[in-house]
Amino acid sequence: MTSPKSAVDRLVVALDVPTADEAVALARQLQGRVGMLKVGLELFCAQGPAFIREIQRYAPVFLDLKLHDIPTTVARAMAALLPLDPALIDIHTQGGPAMIEAAAEAVRLHRQRGGRTQLLGVTVLTSLDREALTRLGLAADPGDMALHLARLASECGCDGVVCSAQEAAAVRDACGEAFHRLTPGIRPRGGAVQDQARVVTPAQALRDGSTWLVVGRPITRAADPAAAAAAILAEMGEA
Repeated sequence: MTSPKSAVDRLVVALDVPTADEAVALARQLQGRVGMLKVGLELFCAQGPAFIREIQRYAPVFLDLKLHDIPTTVARAMAALLPLDPALIDIHTQGGPAMIEAAAEAVRLHRQRGGRTQLLGVTVLTSLDREALTRLGLAADPGDMALHLARLASECGCDGVVCSAQEAAAVRDACGEAFHRLTPGIRPRGGAVQDQARVVTPAQALRDGSTWLVVGRPITRAADPAAAAAAILAEMGEA
């Protein structure tokens, strides 16, 4: 997959809904209006691999499973998932260098066989702030920790990271423009923050260096998801 060029290419919609019927209905409404559809743990665990193939009829898929285990287990899990050829798949960088390298090698072999998947490393979840990290025993600023983990992900073979848009510019400067930054926690102007601790608007995220923007509830829970996506794209155009 090449770097996205248009606002549509950069917009990723999170299908964080409980049933396949709801997800497929959203995918149909958003076809041609978004660059990628994100399928996370809830939906994948409920519906399985066949569902990914169905959703890929409408848009490329970001398989957001955040794998985190010993290197051998992650490598085997990747080998089981990569035949689905998602556009993006992710792991937790906090699994350590050997685990990241094992996942990166699996993706490299997949691409040698003609696959398109790119590997992202999750840095610090956007639901975590300094207080939450302190309670975990990590005396770190979320931004500093995300930058450190992004450097590790780059060194170990990832194609990019999942990070807050607040860290995207620093990651770009440290790891280079070609190292992608996918940023959740995007909320339109005036939108509710909900359970995210570190959020920005679509235009600000692009100005700050995000490659892809992940938007969920502001689109998926809107009365008219297609119109909500169009409004997000309009905001992106202000960057």
